Amino acid sequence: MLKISCPDCGAVTGINPSDSALVCSKCKNPIDIQRIDTPDFAAAEILDADQSQGLMVSNVNEGEIFPPNTMIDEYKIIEFIGRGGMGEVYKALHTYLDRIVALKILPKDKTADPEFVERFRREAKILAQLNHSNIVSVFDMGEMDQIYYFAMEFVEGMNLRICLTTQKITSHQAMLIIPRICDALDYAHSRGIVHRDIKPENILFDRSGRIKITDFGLAKLVFGNKPLDNLTDKDEVMGTTRYMAPEQFNDPVNVDHRADIYSLGAVFYEILTGEVPMGKFPPPSKKADLDRRLDEVVLKALESDPSERYQKAAHLSKDVKRISKKYRKHPSHHLGESPVNYYKRYYKNLILPTVLAT
Repeated sequence: MLKISCPDCGAVTGINPSDSALVCSKCKNPIDIQRIDTPDFAAAEILDADQSQGLMVSNVNEGEIFPPNTMIDEYKIIEFIGRGGMGEVYKALHTYLDRIVALKILPKDKTADPEFVERFRREAKILAQLNHSNIVSVFDMGEMDQIYYFAMEFVEGMNLRICLTTQKITSHQAMLIIPRICDALDYAHSRGIVHRDIKPENILFDRSGRIKITDFGLAKLVFGNKPLDNLTDKDEVMGTTRYMAPEQFNDPVNVDHRADIYSLGAVFYEILTGEVPMGKFPPPSKKADLDRRLDEVVLKALESDPSERYQKAAHLSKDVKRISKKYRKHPSHHLGESPVNYYKRYYKNLILPTVLAT
């Protein structure tokens, strides 16, 4: 049984998707499904986690998602946002608190699989343990008629993937972005949580330019180097191929927080060069006009041997901030332009323009 708001009186009415005729339980007027606003499905942006480029594709089937005004417990669906490997995300209203949230719902074809259900619940529980300004917050979790959901902070902005495909991020902006992600990862790592799927799609910017990490669906719980739950203590390769550390392929059971550092290094490389590092790759300064001191930092994050990598995200952040500080003092030396022109460009582009995405 689903619930939907009557377009005439606003009363919440229970319906079955198979009902041929719908009548409002309060005003008794027939409910015409055509009068209930639905999004432009052809233009809906769906995040397909299996796409090699990680780009948005528009191939959603209208019958597969909940229409606006559908009630799931106290949440009223406003619009469909996107789909990832572990859930569908909707913009929704908590009707009691009058608060906009991002409602993540386990896809219908996964609800019969106990392991998927447990992974979904575990993601919510992991997020509930984290209270950091650069990590998306979770507010609630529930289940209604085998519809499993949890409510998260709604981030009105865009993800890093869209940013990379719509505009140029300067190397200085990159040096502002990476430390904030490092702060969030260091916080999660200190609490025994390894994300395992750091990539541009899971890094969000709100309209003020604040950064949020999202999608802990593949997160691993560890104490020291030992997994804490049986869902992560398996010989399964998990992550997004182009951003995965070598050990995620070769020794997935023993993956620790340093895999996230590798993935962030791959993201850093992509921001700077426009390419993801694969196989044998040159230093970033060979692909783009930027400060050669960044080469050492990026390549250290991308060491194939975890013991040769940065051992903490905080260490990576420290080195990036050190270069950024000198960069601001002597911009013309690194950019080949006058300090006046540099600072005009820097202050104009510091806060990235944003649009809604997940």
